Amino acid sequence: MMNAKQIVTTLSLLSLFSLLSPAASAVEDIDIVAAAQNATTRSDHEAVAAYYEESAREIQAKVEEQKQLLEEYESKSYLYGRQTQDLQSHAYALVRKYEKEAKTNIKEAALHRQMAASAEENGYSVPQLEKFSIARGLHPATVSE
Repeated sequence: MMNAKQIVTTLSLLSLFSLLSPAASAVEDIDIVAAAQNATTRSDHEAVAAYYEESAREIQAKVEEQKQLLEEYESKSYLYGRQTQDLQSHAYALVRKYEKEAKTNIKEAALHRQMAASAEENGYSVPQLEKFSIARGLHPATVSE
């Protein structure tokens, strides 16, 4: 049987891990933003596009999961009692949020595919392409002019 000290230690570690998980995601987001900003070759842009496409697929899986939960909450509301409306609202909000994120990632992937093709075919420089993407409001790059 675990004593109180072991329980406290275990709970502390679990709390630490749960706090680090979003931080790891934030670092990954910063890495992809840096990769997108520093992409200079066709293969760089294709790699960034592949990342955004994979991210969109993962987010779409979350959308489907939330839609299934929403359907469950609506069809079996008697199981959830007073929490039914809250659960439905939360699931619906997550569906909207995830759909918006997936759409943004798909647009970003398409933009990088376009940048990769344009850079090779038309001889555009990367700064010209980045100005184009910033003007369209899709690229998370910042202008330092």
